[in-house]
Amino acid sequence: MNEQPKLLPTDIPLIQNPASLKQATMITLYGIPNCGSVKKARDWLESQNIAYEFHDFKKAGIEKNTIAGWMQQVSWEVLVNKKGTTWRGLPESTKDGVTNTTSATKLMIENSSVIKRPVLCKGKTVLVGFDADTYEEHLL
Repeated sequence: MNEQPKLLPTDIPLIQNPASLKQATMITLYGIPNCGSVKKARDWLESQNIAYEFHDFKKAGIEKNTIAGWMQQVSWEVLVNKKGTTWRGLPESTKDGVTNTTSATKLMIENSSVIKRPVLCKGKTVLVGFDADTYEEHLL
């Protein structure tokens, strides 16, 4: 019978540089693939060899709990893209009804195109929109 040798605590490599743990936290990038800002963010992440999971909220939708998690870090005013064509195309009564976290969450679930893109999540960090300097500050 061939038994595997047992590992002793001294056989397990230690991480010498705690900063390397920064890469260990999974990154999720939310958006839609044909959005210019999302393309820039994806290109930047790939050019820096940073692994990430892409969540296409046009295909996969967006969960209330995900939005709630984002709003623990950024306000609904940041997440709702009032400059985009989707917002501008909404009826005035709908726009006027978005006045708080609850109404903004409802709108984002019903119409994910109104979410400012991309949304990048890494641990408790939530970055909305793409800015190379901000990505570098938080991810490198």
